[in-house]
Amino acid sequence: MREILCFENVSLTYQADNGEVEALRDINFSVAEGELVSIIGPSGCGKTTLLSLIAGLEPATEGRILVAGEEVSGVSGRTGYMLQKDNLLDWRTIYGNVILGLEIHGMKNSESIRYVEGLLKMYGLWEFCRKHPSQLSGGMRQRAALIRTLAVKPELLLLDEAFSALDYQTRLVVADDVYNILKREKKTAVIVTHDISEGISMADRIIVFSKRPGKISLDFRVEFPSSGEALSPLKRRNEPIFREYFNKIWKELDVNV
Repeated sequence: MREILCFENVSLTYQADNGEVEALRDINFSVAEGELVSIIGPSGCGKTTLLSLIAGLEPATEGRILVAGEEVSGVSGRTGYMLQKDNLLDWRTIYGNVILGLEIHGMKNSESIRYVEGLLKMYGLWEFCRKHPSQLSGGMRQRAALIRTLAVKPELLLLDEAFSALDYQTRLVVADDVYNILKREKKTAVIVTHDISEGISMADRIIVFSKRPGKISLDFRVEFPSSGEALSPLKRRNEPIFREYFNKIWKELDVNV
């Protein structure tokens, strides 16, 4: 399986007002193509900092990070980033929002437009493409934000607490939507979340970080016995093994906190 993301002995120390702060220490892991990996850890352990390093928003102090075989040296189109807020521009239509990345990267052409329009149709937003963000529900806005991210065809998606601004019920539905889109589009993603249940329900693999300085304390695959069908995040929550995974992660977090 092709390797999309690789961390090699990565550490990060930054300068604060009261001296140096060691944020991450000796991080080593890789993510295979098509894999969804959830990063879970206590507040302040460096989860969002990890995504910033992958996205090229700041450099590591030690080690190196590779995305699709190329060392990260700054922001590039190989990585797409979804934040807590959808950050849709209300003065642009939904269609205008989802093609924004294409315009910024100079990628707006007939082929990319066909791809985006296909995504809008497949994921239930085509009839709303002339609406403005304020006219859509939170879940639909988040779906539009994901399509905007997918439009430039990044090799790796980063989701930083991407559902935390939604109410609980909407959050469950949107997690299902996003999971199905990522799997159908065969995308590779790193998902940072404080929600243990959310992390388990969406991931092929869980990586648990220790308290600061963030280190990998647990790394394991998530597997759900089934009749051969791939279980959605909502269905996963009803499986008996779900509670076992939850307790395993909670115990590790409790030790680290």
